[in-house]
Order: sequence, then structure tokens, then C-alpha cells
Amino acid sequence: MRVALVHDYLNQMGGAEKTLLALAQIFPDAPIYTSMYEPSRVDKAFRALDIRTSFMQGLPFVKRHHQPFLPLYPLAMESFDLRAYDLVLSDSSSFAKGVVTRPETMHICYCYTPMRYAWGFQDYIERERIGTLGRIGLAPIMNWLRMWDYASAARVDAYIAISPVVAARIAKYYRRESVIVPPPVDVTRFQVSTRRDDYFLITSRLIPYKRIDLAVRAFTKLGLPLHIVGSGRDEKSLRRLAGPSVRFLGRLSDEQVSEQMAGCRAFIFPGEEDFGITPVEAQACGKPVIAYGAGGALSTVIEGVTGLFFREQTPDALADVVASFRDEQFDPQVIRRHAEQFDTARFAERLTRFIATRASAPPAPSMVGRSAGG
Repeated sequence: MRVALVHDYLNQMGGAEKTLLALAQIFPDAPIYTSMYEPSRVDKAFRALDIRTSFMQGLPFVKRHHQPFLPLYPLAMESFDLRAYDLVLSDSSSFAKGVVTRPETMHICYCYTPMRYAWGFQDYIERERIGTLGRIGLAPIMNWLRMWDYASAARVDAYIAISPVVAARIAKYYRRESVIVPPPVDVTRFQVSTRRDDYFLITSRLIPYKRIDLAVRAFTKLGLPLHIVGSGRDEKSLRRLAGPSVRFLGRLSDEQVSEQMAGCRAFIFPGEEDFGITPVEAQACGKPVIAYGAGGALSTVIEGVTGLFFREQTPDALADVVASFRDEQFDPQVIRRHAEQFDTARFAERLTRFIATRASAPPAPSMVGRSAGG
């Protein structure tokens, strides 16, 4: 089949971009269509790929400050000419699924979540600390985006959700069924570590919805060592909250991150994510995870076996679980075996099996969020 990949935007490096690289390995001849691309801000592996951008590539400031350009992304995606392809595979948390394809072209969307800021607008403006004027100005834009998002969802022939919570959102907002294929995690990059230094660890972009503030407050209260790897617009405010036991290490290389994971007592995951790749990476090192008990963490962490949950998203609830944490409760080898089910090879197997099934047979009725197998 002639295949095209479609991605929202390529100006930051996160779990979605790691997944896109895995898709590019599965379909090495497929070009990548995206609204805009900034090579200096993503993995160098993208430089060897065929990346095709929209008119947004030439807009000033868009590669570093993409949020103000929200109304243009639907136009950018609809501008792509995809008539040459038999299969279009979009990986999307917002706009990529909105591309227009021929009736005979199969369009499968690997969905990280329905558009978070449009469907969860009230939560979004609270996290981003948007004032009254901003709320008034954004409200009609978000209303228009919700209508476009719902309408464009009908262009997709089949949905793949990254987790049960995302499958439920697809059913709620798009009225569509989906199968579940967890995102790829390069488990083979990590080795089980029996080293146990004194610190706990976070690796994350430092932005509001990640809720790193909960961990900073909790570990400052406890006086226990916390290492934070990453950068972002929340860093200054987080540093103001932090006591002397909290260290900010900035952006580190993959090798340095692996070294931090190998030495930590446990990995801290305080936000509510749709999946969460970094907790699985920590488990690939044999390290337990202390996570907020909601969202994707419920799919990747087994309570009492590979980690612990705190049930209220507050500093005190997290502090209570950290204070009760005992290293000897967890077996690194058991944790590693659990992580292996999310390996890149399993992802490729599940994804290609689903695509082959859809390509060779007419769509069959399915349960919302049913597993794609394996």
C-alpha cells in the first residue's frame, strides 16, 4: 500500500513524537505530513525522514509559540493533497485526524486523546491561569474548534486509542468505537538496575497540566530528595516553590536520563495523563512508580506490584504515600517483566495486525475500547 503519516506539529519532543518515529520505522517509505517542523527542537532522527509541511511553516514565531495559531491548524490539515495514498495513518491529539482523503482511501487515526483544550476547556483555563478577558476571548474559538473537531472525526474510518480512558473519550465526544493499542516504549534501551540511591525522580516537560507542583510541594514538606529532569514554562514558578531537597537538572540526554532512572528509589508521576511513557521507562529499569491513580497510569502501573497510587491530586496525598513507601516491597525483575508488554516490537505487531485486518475485510462491529490483541 502507498502510505502517508500525518502528525499535528513537529516543534517539540514528547511521547507523540516518539510514537511517530516508531510509525516511521514500520512504514519507512511513508512521507510525514505536518503543519510545521522545527528540526532543532525534535530528535535528530527526523532529519533523515521525508517531512512535508503546510503553509504554516513560513509563519513568523509559529515554531516556538504554536498555541496562538490555533484557528489555522484545521486549514493547514485540510490543505494537504493525499490523493496518492491507499492508507493515511494520522497520529493525533488535535488536528491531524482532520485531513481530507478520497472515499477509497483508508484513514486510520491513532488517537492520543480528543482535543483536550476544546473538550476540557474549563480545566484548561484553570491550569493555564487564564484571566477573565482571556476566557471571554477564547470561548467562541473553542466552541468553533469543538464543532470542527466533531465534524472532522467522521472523516476517520477507524480509531485506535492509546488507553481505555482515551477510548471512553472517543466514544463520548465522537460517538465512535475504537480498539486499544498502547504506545511504543523502547524497553530494550533500559536495563534492570538494583542500584538504589537516595532520591526520587521526575522526568517531564514542566508545564501546568503535568502537576509537577504537587511533587515539589510534597517533597519540600517531607525534606526528601527529588530530582526533576526537564524544562518548560513552569520552571521559574516551580523553583520558587521548591525547598533545598528538590533539584532541577534541566534537559538531559537519553543516556543521562537512563542513568537517573537506574539510581532512583521510585519514579513520581503526579499528573493525569492519557497514557504516560516515562513511567513505563522507569519500570523497564525495574523501578516502582508512585502515580496519581487516574488516567493512563491505571493501565501501566499495578498497585502493590509495580508501584503505588495516591488517590487525591494534592501534595498531602502524595506526601502520605511517599512517606509510607518501602523499597523492599518491590521486585525489580517483576516490574521489568510488566514493562516488556509495552515494548516497541509489541506495538508494531498489534498495529500492523489491526491494519491488515481492516485492509483485507469490511469493518466488523466491535466493542468500544476492545483490545487489539496481545
